[in-house]
Amino acid sequence: MLTLLEQIDKGTLWHSPGGIHPPQLKSVSNQVNSARLPLSRYYSVPVPQVGDSARLQVKVGDKVLKGQMLTEGEGFMYLPVHAPTSGIIADIALKPSNHASGLPVLTCVIQADGKDDSIDYQSSELATLSNQQILDKIKQAGIAGMGGASFPSHIKLNPASEIDLVIINGVECEPYITSDDIIMRENATEILSGINIINTLLSPQRIIIAIEDNKPEAVSAMRSALDNATELQGIVKVTVIPTKYPSGGEKQLIQIITGREVPTGSIPAQQGIVVHNVGTAFAIQDAVLHGKPLIERLVTLTGEQVSTPGNYWLPIGSSVKDILEQVGFDEAPLQKVIIGGPMMGYALPDFDVPVLKGTNCILTPSQNEIAPDAEEKACIRCGECAIACPALLLPQQLFWHAKAEEYDKAASFNLKDCIECGCCSYVCPSDIPLVEYYRIAKSALKNEAEEKRQAEQAKVRFEARLQRLEDEKRAREEKSRLAAEKRKAAMENSDKKNAVAEAMARVAAKKKMAEQNTQADSKPAASTDKSSAVSAAIARAKAKKLAQQAENQASDQDPSAQLDQTTEQASPVDDKKAQIAAAVARAKAKKRAQQSDNKVSEQVPDNTKESVPVDDKKAQIAAAVVTAKAKKLAKQAENQSEDKQQTIESSSVNEQSSVQASLSPADEKKAKIAAAVAKAKAKKLAQSAGQSAGQSAGQSAGQSAGQPQQDDDHLTQTQTIDTPVTFSPETESDSVPETATLSPADEKKARIAAAVAKAKAKKLAQGATQPLQSEAKAVETDISDTQSDQTSIEPITSAAEVKKARIAAAVAKAKAKKLANQQSSEKE
Repeated sequence: MLTLLEQIDKGTLWHSPGGIHPPQLKSVSNQVNSARLPLSRYYSVPVPQVGDSARLQVKVGDKVLKGQMLTEGEGFMYLPVHAPTSGIIADIALKPSNHASGLPVLTCVIQADGKDDSIDYQSSELATLSNQQILDKIKQAGIAGMGGASFPSHIKLNPASEIDLVIINGVECEPYITSDDIIMRENATEILSGINIINTLLSPQRIIIAIEDNKPEAVSAMRSALDNATELQGIVKVTVIPTKYPSGGEKQLIQIITGREVPTGSIPAQQGIVVHNVGTAFAIQDAVLHGKPLIERLVTLTGEQVSTPGNYWLPIGSSVKDILEQVGFDEAPLQKVIIGGPMMGYALPDFDVPVLKGTNCILTPSQNEIAPDAEEKACIRCGECAIACPALLLPQQLFWHAKAEEYDKAASFNLKDCIECGCCSYVCPSDIPLVEYYRIAKSALKNEAEEKRQAEQAKVRFEARLQRLEDEKRAREEKSRLAAEKRKAAMENSDKKNAVAEAMARVAAKKKMAEQNTQADSKPAASTDKSSAVSAAIARAKAKKLAQQAENQASDQDPSAQLDQTTEQASPVDDKKAQIAAAVARAKAKKRAQQSDNKVSEQVPDNTKESVPVDDKKAQIAAAVVTAKAKKLAKQAENQSEDKQQTIESSSVNEQSSVQASLSPADEKKAKIAAAVAKAKAKKLAQSAGQSAGQSAGQSAGQSAGQPQQDDDHLTQTQTIDTPVTFSPETESDSVPETATLSPADEKKARIAAAVAKAKAKKLAQGATQPLQSEAKAVETDISDTQSDQTSIEPITSAAEVKKARIAAAVAKAKAKKLANQQSSEKE
């Protein structure tokens, strides 16, 4: 059994269903060679000629050259368009299209300058180009199918599947059209060069040039050229097929050559077959080898209304109206101008439209050639349309559904497989324009599909918008959350910083307290000095009290004791100042204690309270001693004054008598001096005791509140009225005249008084746990008692009084000396 290729080589042909045999009428235009017409004044180049996504690269006023690219784009189906001649861009506007509808499309109008200057075309050798470079040249040249479909050629030449057979379509079956016939006669060699390029790209097993038997001149020319093309010998074969319409259809021609039927919804490339027109092969070689874009094509101008019919090379964009005027067009009433043949062409509603890449014929028939449109009659169901259909469809069902606008049902009868050949309309006895119904149905389905596609795109856009809004919402929420977390983190960091600062403050406070404790430990003399000062003040107050009591007792027995009162009355103002100073010290100490308590409770942690030095507590206790001592001294003085007074008075009388008897005038003078000195010392001791009490109260209150040592010192300095003076035993002994030596009895009395004062001081020290608040009251009591005692002293007027004064002075001196010794020991 012979293979398909062997059958093809033998010239075997298969029968094609359907079809008709209309009058050919080709002799009207194929009797002369092709020609060129003079340049027109204007050329209109539609931007979307083939494909989509075309964008103009020029603007009004730009100068362009012949062959210059006018558009750019990236779409799969996009093909560029070029300027057909040199000139200036006169207008870019919507102009009527070369279509049955005449709808306006964006058009670039070029005003020709008459020079026809072209760009420099880049010629190339096929052997130096890769397949991709060849495809790029074909695409950039804007090559499309020249048989009428205008499908981009670079897509057909780059199929996804392997190609076994390539068919070069030179059938040209439709009446009146002879452009393919003439181009094969005149340019057979160029066509074979284009076929060689196709062979390079696809590498098929066979290439068949199919030509109808009504074109013997074209068959002879192609075979002669093939004999000279040695590189195509054994691959290319010229096959002549019988004349029948529509043998030139792609699927019909495949069925005639191979006997195969292309399934519905499939394309020939899926069957390993590719079909190209002979005019396309010529344009391919022009673009690849010579670099010339598709800016002109061979068009058949025919019909009885044209005085010089023939085939002319027309620039793409030439106006049909201008062309017809140049070939002697005689327009008759109700004249039709048809683009294409009488079977598949369409009549133009407006003649002023441009020639396109797919325009292969302009027909101007007379009334004798094409009868006027007949009135449509009812279908008689004769079935002639089904017999004539080359696609084996059911034209009646398609017609009924198309007329009823049931386009979905029409699509179910494979409406898309209709090639709009017009055979059904040609044989219909009812003059029904079936092809027009099919075209309307196809357009409706196309519009519906486009609307559906746009709806899908709108849905996608809407969903994308919703998604975008949702994303933005989530982004805002996330941003708000992050901002909240950031603020929270900042607050936590701030709290941590505050906590750290507080901790550092506590550490610093502890460190400072520790340093103060260290300083206190390293300088124990400071606290000791304060304690000693308090003790000294207490001792001085005791001494003063005892001295006053002794003087009071002496004054009761001898009027000479009034001498001390006369001397001490010279300074009542000083005692009053001491009272005022003590009151001021109490108020300031109380206020300072309150402020210190508040400040300590707010700033100092609880654990810092435990680190208060022991010396502060001791200072508080020592500060409270003043009140306790003074209060207790007052009570004890009242109880003991009566008993001691009798003893002192008796001893004083005995000694007075003995001393008085033995005193000389000089001794009496010395005694007076000694008494005056003793009285002055007692007065000064009383002042010092009052001031020390006030200072001790202020210092103790400040220390009990936790104030630093330097604040207490400053408070003491600001509150001090008179600086207390401490008399040492050496100073006292030096200040007393040697002649004022006491007798043994006086010394014994002084020792007794000193012992009494020592016992009182010891008892007061043991009971020094009284509250701090009683200190100021005790000092006030001491001062008031001192003032009351001073007011009761009367001036000295006799020798007996002088003697009593001497005795009191001796007693006071002894007491003062003892107290000074105690103060020195406490300091040490």
